[in-house]
Amino acid sequence: MIDLKALRENPDRFAQGAKAKGVAVDIARLVALDGERRQLQTEADRMRAEQNRLAKEVGPQIGKLKGQLKGKTGDEAKALEAEIESLSGKPTQLKASVQAIETRLQELDPRITEILLQVPLPPDPDVPVGTSSEDNVEIRRWNPPDFDPTKPFEAQRGFKPKTHLELVRDLKLCDFERGVKIAGTRSYILTGDGMRLHQAVQRYAMDFMVDKHGFTPMSVATLVREETMVGTGFFPAGREQAYHVEESKRGGGYDLFLTGTGEVGLMGIHKDEILDEAVLPLRYVTVSTCYRREAGASGKDTAGLYRIHQFDKVEQVVICRADEAESRAWHKKMMGYVEELLQSLQLPYRLLQCCTGDLGVKNADMVDIESWMPGRGEVAGGRPTGAYGETHSASRLYDYQCRRLNMRYRAGGAAGKGETVFCHSLNNTVLASPRVLIPILEMHQNADGTVTIPEALRPYMGGKARIG
Repeated sequence: MIDLKALRENPDRFAQGAKAKGVAVDIARLVALDGERRQLQTEADRMRAEQNRLAKEVGPQIGKLKGQLKGKTGDEAKALEAEIESLSGKPTQLKASVQAIETRLQELDPRITEILLQVPLPPDPDVPVGTSSEDNVEIRRWNPPDFDPTKPFEAQRGFKPKTHLELVRDLKLCDFERGVKIAGTRSYILTGDGMRLHQAVQRYAMDFMVDKHGFTPMSVATLVREETMVGTGFFPAGREQAYHVEESKRGGGYDLFLTGTGEVGLMGIHKDEILDEAVLPLRYVTVSTCYRREAGASGKDTAGLYRIHQFDKVEQVVICRADEAESRAWHKKMMGYVEELLQSLQLPYRLLQCCTGDLGVKNADMVDIESWMPGRGEVAGGRPTGAYGETHSASRLYDYQCRRLNMRYRAGGAAGKGETVFCHSLNNTVLASPRVLIPILEMHQNADGTVTIPEALRPYMGGKARIG
Protein backbone atom coordinates (compact mmCIF):
# COMPACT_ATOMS: atom_id res chain seq x y z
CA MET A 1 0.00 0.00 0.00
CA ILE A 2 1.24 3.46 -0.79
CA ASP A 3 1.44 6.37 1.65
CA LEU A 4 -1.86 8.26 1.35
CA LYS A 5 -0.23 11.44 2.64
CA ALA A 6 2.38 11.23 -0.13
CA LEU A 7 -0.39 10.70 -2.68
CA ARG A 8 -2.25 13.80 -1.44
CA GLU A 9 0.90 15.88 -1.78
CA ASN A 10 1.77 14.61 -5.26
CA PRO A 11 -1.09 12.73 -6.95
CA ASP A 12 0.50 13.14 -10.39
CA ARG A 13 3.47 10.98 -9.34
CA PHE A 14 1.16 8.08 -8.53
CA ALA A 15 -1.02 8.63 -11.58
CA GLN A 16 2.06 8.58 -13.82
CA GLY A 17 3.42 5.56 -11.94
CA ALA A 18 0.20 3.64 -12.54
CA LYS A 19 0.25 4.61 -16.21
CA ALA A 20 3.88 3.51 -16.57
CA LYS A 21 2.97 0.11 -15.10
CA GLY A 22 -0.15 -0.22 -17.22
CA VAL A 23 -2.41 -0.30 -14.16
CA ALA A 24 -5.88 1.24 -14.45
CA VAL A 25 -6.75 2.98 -11.19
CA ASP A 26 -8.73 6.19 -10.62
CA ILE A 27 -6.30 8.37 -8.67
CA ALA A 28 -8.50 11.46 -9.08
CA ARG A 29 -11.46 9.63 -7.54
CA LEU A 30 -9.29 8.47 -4.65
CA VAL A 31 -8.11 12.04 -3.98
CA ALA A 32 -11.70 13.31 -4.08
CA LEU A 33 -12.99 10.65 -1.68
CA ASP A 34 -10.06 11.23 0.66
CA GLY A 35 -10.74 14.97 0.60
CA GLU A 36 -14.39 14.38 1.45
CA ARG A 37 -13.43 12.07 4.30
CA ARG A 38 -10.98 14.57 5.77
CA GLN A 39 -13.53 17.38 5.52
CA LEU A 40 -16.21 15.28 7.22
CA GLN A 41 -13.76 14.17 9.91
CA THR A 42 -12.89 17.81 10.63
CA GLU A 43 -16.57 18.72 10.89
CA ALA A 44 -17.26 15.72 13.16
CA ASP A 45 -14.37 16.73 15.42
CA ARG A 46 -15.70 20.31 15.57
CA MET A 47 -19.16 19.06 16.52
CA ARG A 48 -17.79 16.77 19.22
CA ALA A 49 -15.87 19.70 20.70
CA GLU A 50 -19.09 21.70 20.63
CA GLN A 51 -20.86 18.80 22.36
CA ASN A 52 -18.28 18.82 25.12
CA ARG A 53 -18.57 22.59 25.51
CA LEU A 54 -22.36 22.43 25.71
CA ALA A 55 -22.21 19.57 28.21
CA LYS A 56 -20.36 21.91 30.54
CA GLU A 57 -22.39 25.05 29.86
CA VAL A 58 -25.96 24.00 29.08
CA GLY A 59 -26.76 22.44 32.47
CA PRO A 60 -26.02 25.57 34.51
CA GLN A 61 -27.76 27.75 31.92
CA ILE A 62 -30.89 25.61 31.99
CA GLY A 63 -30.86 25.61 35.81
CA LYS A 64 -30.62 29.38 35.85
CA LEU A 65 -33.50 29.74 33.36
CA LYS A 66 -35.67 27.31 35.35
CA GLY A 67 -35.05 29.46 38.40
CA GLN A 68 -36.19 32.53 36.47
CA LEU A 69 -39.27 30.63 35.28
CA LYS A 70 -40.68 30.33 38.80
CA GLY A 71 -43.57 32.69 39.29
CA LYS A 72 -43.58 33.71 35.62
CA THR A 73 -46.73 33.47 33.50
CA GLY A 74 -47.94 34.36 30.07
CA ASP A 75 -45.58 35.40 27.28
CA GLU A 76 -42.62 35.78 29.61
CA ALA A 77 -42.99 32.17 30.79
CA LYS A 78 -43.40 30.92 27.23
CA ALA A 79 -40.22 32.70 26.15
CA LEU A 80 -38.23 31.14 28.99
CA GLU A 81 -39.66 27.69 28.25
CA ALA A 82 -38.75 28.04 24.57
CA GLU A 83 -35.18 29.02 25.46
CA ILE A 84 -34.89 26.05 27.83
CA GLU A 85 -36.18 23.71 25.12
CA SER A 86 -33.75 25.17 22.58
CA LEU A 87 -30.79 24.69 24.91
CA SER A 88 -31.88 21.17 25.81
CA GLY A 89 -32.20 20.20 22.14
CA LYS A 90 -28.79 21.43 20.99
CA PRO A 91 -26.79 18.39 22.28
CA THR A 92 -29.33 16.04 20.71
CA GLN A 93 -29.12 17.88 17.38
CA LEU A 94 -25.32 17.77 17.45
CA LYS A 95 -25.34 14.07 18.34
CA ALA A 96 -27.62 13.35 15.38
CA SER A 97 -25.37 15.37 13.07
CA VAL A 98 -22.26 13.55 14.30
CA GLN A 99 -23.96 10.18 13.79
CA ALA A 100 -24.90 11.16 10.23
CA ILE A 101 -21.28 12.07 9.50
CA GLU A 102 -20.02 8.85 11.06
CA THR A 103 -22.41 6.87 8.86
CA ARG A 104 -21.02 8.61 5.79
CA LEU A 105 -17.45 7.99 6.97
CA GLN A 106 -18.24 4.30 7.37
CA GLU A 107 -19.42 4.29 3.75
CA LEU A 108 -16.33 6.14 2.52
CA ASP A 109 -13.65 4.08 4.30
CA PRO A 110 -14.11 0.80 2.37
CA ARG A 111 -14.41 2.68 -0.93
CA ILE A 112 -11.14 4.51 -0.25
CA THR A 113 -9.41 1.31 0.88
CA GLU A 114 -10.61 -0.56 -2.23
CA ILE A 115 -9.01 2.01 -4.55
CA LEU A 116 -5.95 2.48 -2.34
CA LEU A 117 -5.13 -1.23 -2.50
CA GLN A 118 -5.08 -1.00 -6.30
CA VAL A 119 -2.59 1.88 -6.48
CA PRO A 120 0.80 0.48 -7.53
CA LEU A 121 4.10 1.56 -6.09
CA PRO A 122 5.58 4.02 -8.61
CA PRO A 123 8.68 2.67 -10.37
CA ASP A 124 12.00 4.20 -9.47
CA PRO A 125 13.13 6.95 -11.86
CA ASP A 126 16.03 4.85 -13.18
CA VAL A 127 13.75 1.98 -14.29
CA PRO A 128 13.50 1.93 -18.11
CA VAL A 129 10.08 2.75 -19.55
CA GLY A 130 8.37 -0.06 -21.45
CA THR A 131 5.13 -1.96 -21.82
CA SER A 132 6.12 -5.62 -21.51
CA SER A 133 9.00 -8.05 -20.99
CA GLU A 134 10.01 -7.36 -24.59
CA ASP A 135 11.27 -3.96 -23.41
CA ASN A 136 13.47 -5.32 -20.61
CA VAL A 137 17.14 -4.36 -20.80
CA GLU A 138 20.05 -6.74 -20.40
CA ILE A 139 22.44 -5.69 -17.62
CA ARG A 140 25.15 -8.33 -17.89
CA ARG A 141 25.72 -12.03 -18.49
CA TRP A 142 28.07 -14.74 -17.27
CA ASN A 143 29.25 -17.90 -19.00
CA PRO A 144 31.44 -20.79 -17.86
CA PRO A 145 34.92 -20.67 -19.44
CA ASP A 146 34.11 -23.54 -21.81
CA PHE A 147 30.73 -22.38 -23.14
CA ASP A 148 29.36 -19.44 -25.10
CA PRO A 149 25.56 -19.26 -25.69
CA THR A 150 26.09 -17.21 -28.86
CA LYS A 151 27.70 -20.25 -30.51
CA PRO A 152 26.00 -23.57 -31.37
CA PHE A 153 26.03 -26.16 -28.60
CA GLU A 154 27.12 -28.90 -31.04
CA ALA A 155 30.12 -26.87 -32.23
CA GLN A 156 31.34 -26.49 -28.65
CA ARG A 157 30.49 -29.90 -27.19
CA GLY A 158 30.75 -32.11 -30.26
CA PHE A 159 27.19 -33.51 -30.23
CA LYS A 160 23.60 -32.36 -30.69
CA PRO A 161 21.97 -31.62 -27.34
CA LYS A 162 18.83 -33.31 -26.14
CA THR A 163 16.03 -31.27 -24.63
CA HIS A 164 15.17 -31.80 -20.98
CA LEU A 165 12.05 -33.64 -22.15
CA GLU A 166 14.23 -36.18 -23.93
CA LEU A 167 16.70 -36.43 -21.07
CA VAL A 168 14.09 -37.06 -18.35
CA ARG A 169 12.45 -39.65 -20.61
CA ASP A 170 15.63 -41.52 -21.46
CA LEU A 171 17.04 -41.37 -17.93
CA LYS A 172 13.66 -42.07 -16.30
CA LEU A 173 13.79 -38.91 -14.21
CA CYS A 174 10.16 -37.85 -14.61
CA ASP A 175 6.77 -39.37 -15.40
CA PHE A 176 4.46 -36.83 -17.03
CA GLU A 177 1.69 -39.24 -18.06
CA ARG A 178 1.05 -40.52 -14.55
CA GLY A 179 1.35 -36.99 -13.16
CA VAL A 180 -1.40 -35.82 -15.50
CA LYS A 181 -3.49 -38.90 -14.62
CA ILE A 182 -3.32 -37.93 -10.95
CA ALA A 183 -3.61 -34.14 -11.07
CA GLY A 184 -4.38 -32.99 -14.61
CA THR A 185 -2.47 -30.73 -16.97
CA ARG A 186 0.94 -29.26 -16.09
CA SER A 187 1.52 -32.03 -13.56
CA TYR A 188 4.43 -34.46 -13.20
CA ILE A 189 6.08 -37.04 -10.97
CA LEU A 190 9.83 -36.81 -10.41
CA THR A 191 11.28 -40.30 -10.25
CA GLY A 192 14.56 -41.88 -9.17
CA ASP A 193 17.53 -39.61 -9.67
CA GLY A 194 15.14 -36.90 -10.89
CA MET A 195 13.68 -36.67 -7.40
CA ARG A 196 17.10 -36.95 -5.79
CA LEU A 197 18.44 -34.10 -7.93
CA HIS A 198 15.36 -32.01 -7.11
CA GLN A 199 16.01 -32.47 -3.39
CA ALA A 200 19.74 -31.96 -3.80
CA VAL A 201 19.43 -28.51 -5.39
CA GLN A 202 17.06 -27.35 -2.65
CA ARG A 203 19.26 -28.61 0.16
CA TYR A 204 22.31 -27.07 -1.47
CA ALA A 205 20.55 -23.71 -1.91
CA MET A 206 19.37 -23.66 1.71
CA ASP A 207 22.80 -24.54 3.09
CA PHE A 208 24.36 -21.99 0.74
CA MET A 209 22.20 -19.18 2.15
CA VAL A 210 22.35 -20.28 5.79
CA ASP A 211 25.93 -21.49 6.22
CA LYS A 212 27.67 -19.19 3.76
CA HIS A 213 25.59 -16.01 3.94
CA GLY A 214 24.08 -16.07 7.43
CA PHE A 215 20.38 -16.16 6.62
CA THR A 216 17.98 -17.58 9.19
CA PRO A 217 16.07 -20.66 7.96
CA MET A 218 12.33 -20.52 8.56
CA SER A 219 9.37 -22.71 7.81
CA VAL A 220 6.32 -20.95 6.36
CA ALA A 221 2.63 -21.54 5.89
CA THR A 222 1.63 -22.24 2.30
CA LEU A 223 -2.10 -22.11 3.06
CA VAL A 224 -2.87 -18.60 4.27
CA ARG A 225 -5.67 -16.21 5.06
CA GLU A 226 -6.79 -13.59 2.56
CA GLU A 227 -5.42 -10.71 4.64
CA THR A 228 -1.93 -12.20 4.30
CA MET A 229 -2.26 -12.22 0.50
CA VAL A 230 -3.55 -8.63 0.57
CA GLY A 231 -0.85 -7.56 3.01
CA THR A 232 1.97 -8.91 0.86
CA GLY A 233 0.56 -7.26 -2.27
CA PHE A 234 -0.48 -10.41 -4.11
CA PHE A 235 -4.14 -9.38 -3.88
CA PRO A 236 -6.11 -7.82 -5.42
CA ALA A 237 -3.99 -7.71 -8.60
CA GLY A 238 -2.87 -11.36 -8.59
CA ARG A 239 -6.02 -13.02 -7.30
CA GLU A 240 -6.61 -14.95 -10.53
CA GLN A 241 -3.28 -16.76 -10.12
CA ALA A 242 -4.01 -18.18 -6.65
CA TYR A 243 -5.81 -21.40 -5.78
CA HIS A 244 -8.79 -20.62 -3.55
CA VAL A 245 -9.96 -22.92 -0.74
CA GLU A 246 -13.52 -21.81 0.02
CA GLU A 247 -13.78 -22.90 3.64
CA SER A 248 -16.54 -20.38 4.32
CA LYS A 249 -18.88 -22.37 2.08
CA ARG A 250 -18.17 -25.49 4.14
CA GLY A 251 -18.84 -23.95 7.52
CA GLY A 252 -15.35 -22.59 8.15
CA GLY A 253 -14.77 -19.13 9.52
CA TYR A 254 -12.71 -17.84 6.60
CA ASP A 255 -11.36 -18.81 3.19
CA LEU A 256 -7.75 -19.83 2.56
CA PHE A 257 -5.38 -19.48 -0.38
CA LEU A 258 -2.40 -21.53 -1.57
CA THR A 259 0.70 -19.36 -1.89
CA GLY A 260 2.77 -19.04 -5.05
CA THR A 261 5.99 -18.17 -3.20
CA GLY A 262 7.55 -18.48 0.24
CA GLU A 263 7.74 -14.67 0.29
CA VAL A 264 4.11 -14.56 1.45
CA GLY A 265 4.71 -16.62 4.58
CA LEU A 266 8.05 -14.98 5.40
CA MET A 267 6.63 -11.46 5.16
CA GLY A 268 3.57 -12.42 7.18
CA ILE A 269 5.65 -13.44 10.20
CA HIS A 270 5.93 -9.89 11.58
CA LYS A 271 2.53 -8.56 10.52
CA ASP A 272 1.19 -5.95 12.98
CA GLU A 273 4.48 -5.90 14.91
CA ILE A 274 6.80 -3.10 16.00
CA LEU A 275 10.40 -4.29 15.80
CA ASP A 276 13.45 -2.81 17.50
CA GLU A 277 15.76 -1.13 15.01
CA ALA A 278 18.65 -3.11 16.49
CA VAL A 279 17.32 -6.43 15.10
CA LEU A 280 17.33 -5.14 11.51
CA PRO A 281 18.05 -6.28 8.91
CA LEU A 282 16.15 -9.54 9.24
CA ARG A 283 17.42 -12.09 6.71
CA TYR A 284 15.14 -15.06 6.21
CA VAL A 285 15.28 -18.01 3.85
CA THR A 286 12.72 -20.76 3.38
CA VAL A 287 11.95 -23.69 1.13
CA SER A 288 8.29 -24.21 0.40
CA THR A 289 5.94 -25.84 -2.04
CA CYS A 290 4.37 -23.23 -4.30
CA TYR A 291 1.16 -23.28 -6.31
CA ARG A 292 0.21 -21.17 -9.32
CA ARG A 293 -2.81 -21.47 -11.55
CA GLU A 294 -0.88 -19.99 -14.49
CA ALA A 295 -4.10 -18.31 -15.60
CA GLY A 296 -3.72 -16.79 -19.04
CA ALA A 297 -0.66 -18.89 -19.85
CA SER A 298 -2.49 -21.40 -22.03
CA GLY A 299 -0.36 -22.68 -24.90
CA LYS A 300 2.85 -21.16 -23.53
CA ASP A 301 5.61 -23.49 -22.30
CA THR A 302 3.00 -26.18 -21.67
CA ALA A 303 5.36 -29.12 -22.25
CA GLY A 304 7.86 -30.23 -19.65
CA LEU A 305 8.96 -28.75 -16.34
CA TYR A 306 9.13 -25.05 -17.21
CA ARG A 307 5.61 -23.81 -16.42
CA ILE A 308 3.81 -26.04 -13.93
CA HIS A 309 1.16 -25.68 -11.24
CA GLN A 310 3.17 -27.05 -8.29
CA PHE A 311 6.88 -26.63 -7.58
CA ASP A 312 9.31 -26.04 -4.73
CA LYS A 313 11.25 -22.86 -4.20
CA VAL A 314 14.00 -21.59 -1.93
CA GLU A 315 13.21 -17.93 -1.30
CA GLN A 316 15.17 -15.17 0.43
CA VAL A 317 13.60 -12.13 2.11
CA VAL A 318 15.29 -9.13 3.72
CA ILE A 319 13.46 -6.70 6.02
CA CYS A 320 15.55 -3.59 6.65
CA ARG A 321 15.39 0.03 7.77
CA ALA A 322 13.44 2.61 5.76
CA ASP A 323 16.42 3.85 3.83
CA GLU A 324 16.54 3.85 0.02
CA ALA A 325 20.32 3.49 -0.15
CA GLU A 326 20.17 0.51 2.19
CA SER A 327 17.38 -1.09 0.13
CA ARG A 328 19.36 -0.63 -3.07
CA ALA A 329 22.47 -2.11 -1.48
CA TRP A 330 20.54 -5.19 -0.31
CA HIS A 331 19.03 -5.61 -3.75
CA LYS A 332 22.52 -5.90 -5.23
CA LYS A 333 23.70 -8.25 -2.48
CA MET A 334 20.73 -10.58 -2.95
CA MET A 335 21.32 -10.78 -6.68
CA GLY A 336 24.98 -11.41 -5.97
CA TYR A 337 24.12 -14.46 -3.87
CA VAL A 338 22.15 -15.93 -6.77
CA GLU A 339 24.90 -15.20 -9.26
CA GLU A 340 27.39 -16.95 -7.00
CA LEU A 341 25.09 -19.96 -6.72
CA LEU A 342 24.53 -20.22 -10.49
CA GLN A 343 28.25 -19.90 -11.13
CA SER A 344 28.90 -22.71 -8.67
CA LEU A 345 26.57 -24.85 -10.80
CA GLN A 346 28.35 -23.73 -13.99
CA LEU A 347 25.13 -22.43 -15.55
CA PRO A 348 25.26 -19.55 -18.06
CA TYR A 349 22.90 -16.73 -17.13
CA ARG A 350 22.04 -13.11 -17.75
CA LEU A 351 20.48 -10.31 -15.69
CA LEU A 352 17.59 -8.35 -17.16
CA GLN A 353 16.45 -4.99 -15.84
CA CYS A 354 12.66 -5.15 -15.95
CA CYS A 355 10.93 -2.18 -17.55
CA THR A 356 8.07 -0.25 -15.94
CA GLY A 357 5.40 -2.37 -17.64
CA ASP A 358 6.90 -5.63 -16.36
CA LEU A 359 7.42 -4.67 -12.71
CA GLY A 360 4.08 -5.65 -11.25
CA VAL A 361 2.12 -3.50 -8.82
CA LYS A 362 4.31 -3.87 -5.73
CA ASN A 363 7.85 -3.34 -7.01
CA ALA A 364 9.84 -0.14 -7.30
CA ASP A 365 12.43 -2.15 -9.21
CA MET A 366 12.85 -5.75 -10.33
CA VAL A 367 15.65 -7.66 -12.00
CA ASP A 368 15.04 -11.05 -13.61
CA ILE A 369 17.80 -13.63 -13.87
CA GLU A 370 17.53 -15.97 -16.84
CA SER A 371 19.51 -19.19 -17.25
CA TRP A 372 20.58 -20.56 -20.62
CA MET A 373 18.62 -23.62 -21.72
CA PRO A 374 19.84 -25.37 -24.89
CA GLY A 375 16.45 -27.04 -25.37
CA ARG A 376 14.51 -23.76 -25.72
CA GLY A 377 14.30 -21.17 -28.44
CA GLU A 378 13.81 -21.17 -32.18
CA VAL A 379 13.98 -24.43 -34.08
CA ALA A 380 16.55 -24.91 -36.85
CA GLY A 381 17.19 -28.21 -38.58
CA GLY A 382 14.55 -29.83 -36.42
CA ARG A 383 16.25 -28.91 -33.14
CA PRO A 384 15.94 -25.93 -30.76
CA THR A 385 18.83 -23.49 -30.94
CA GLY A 386 18.73 -22.56 -27.25
CA ALA A 387 17.41 -19.56 -25.35
CA TYR A 388 17.43 -17.93 -21.95
CA GLY A 389 14.56 -18.77 -19.59
CA GLU A 390 13.64 -16.98 -16.37
CA THR A 391 14.74 -18.81 -13.23
CA HIS A 392 14.95 -15.99 -10.66
CA SER A 393 13.40 -12.61 -9.89
CA ALA A 394 14.75 -10.00 -7.45
CA SER A 395 12.40 -7.28 -6.18
CA ARG A 396 12.83 -4.03 -4.25
CA LEU A 397 9.58 -2.89 -2.61
CA TYR A 398 10.53 -0.14 -0.13
CA ASP A 399 7.66 0.16 2.42
CA TYR A 400 4.87 -1.04 0.09
CA GLN A 401 4.39 -4.46 1.70
CA CYS A 402 5.27 -3.37 5.22
CA ARG A 403 2.72 -0.57 5.16
CA ARG A 404 0.01 -3.05 4.12
CA LEU A 405 1.19 -5.51 6.78
CA ASN A 406 1.55 -2.76 9.42
CA MET A 407 5.13 -3.88 10.04
CA ARG A 408 7.17 -1.14 11.69
CA TYR A 409 10.33 -0.60 13.70
CA ARG A 410 11.13 1.87 16.45
CA ALA A 411 13.84 4.21 15.27
CA GLY A 412 16.59 5.13 17.68
CA GLY A 413 17.04 1.67 19.13
CA ALA A 414 15.81 2.37 22.66
CA ALA A 415 12.84 0.19 23.56
CA GLY A 416 9.71 2.24 24.17
CA LYS A 417 11.25 5.40 22.69
CA GLY A 418 11.62 6.88 19.24
CA GLU A 419 9.33 7.21 16.26
CA THR A 420 7.84 4.11 14.63
CA VAL A 421 8.64 3.76 10.94
CA PHE A 422 7.45 1.28 8.32
CA CYS A 423 10.18 -1.19 7.36
CA HIS A 424 11.48 -1.80 3.84
CA SER A 425 11.39 -5.26 2.28
CA LEU A 426 13.09 -7.12 -0.55
CA ASN A 427 12.83 -10.64 -1.95
CA ASN A 428 14.62 -12.82 -4.44
CA THR A 429 14.40 -16.40 -5.61
CA VAL A 430 17.39 -18.43 -4.48
CA LEU A 431 16.40 -21.44 -6.55
CA ALA A 432 13.15 -22.87 -7.95
CA SER A 433 12.88 -26.54 -8.82
CA PRO A 434 12.14 -28.45 -10.94
CA ARG A 435 12.56 -25.51 -13.37
CA VAL A 436 16.26 -25.20 -12.51
CA LEU A 437 16.68 -28.88 -13.43
CA ILE A 438 16.17 -27.87 -17.07
CA PRO A 439 19.45 -25.92 -17.44
CA ILE A 440 21.30 -28.35 -15.13
CA LEU A 441 20.33 -31.39 -17.20
CA GLU A 442 20.70 -29.71 -20.59
CA MET A 443 23.98 -27.91 -19.87
CA HIS A 444 25.66 -30.89 -18.19
CA GLN A 445 24.56 -33.63 -20.60
CA ASN A 446 27.13 -35.80 -22.30
CA ALA A 447 27.41 -37.33 -25.76
CA ASP A 448 26.55 -40.79 -24.38
CA GLY A 449 23.22 -39.55 -23.01
CA THR A 450 24.35 -39.32 -19.38
CA VAL A 451 24.36 -36.15 -17.27
CA THR A 452 27.31 -35.03 -15.18
CA ILE A 453 26.23 -33.84 -11.74
CA PRO A 454 27.78 -30.46 -10.85
CA GLU A 455 30.43 -30.88 -8.16
CA ALA A 456 28.55 -28.63 -5.72
CA LEU A 457 25.58 -31.03 -5.75
CA ARG A 458 27.46 -34.31 -5.43
CA PRO A 459 27.57 -34.34 -1.60
CA TYR A 460 23.76 -34.15 -1.71
CA MET A 461 23.58 -37.03 -4.19
CA GLY A 462 25.53 -39.48 -2.04
CA GLY A 463 28.78 -38.65 -3.85
CA LYS A 464 27.32 -39.64 -7.20
CA ALA A 465 29.02 -37.91 -10.14
CA ARG A 466 26.81 -38.92 -13.05
CA ILE A 467 23.20 -39.76 -13.88
CA GLY A 468 22.75 -42.60 -16.37
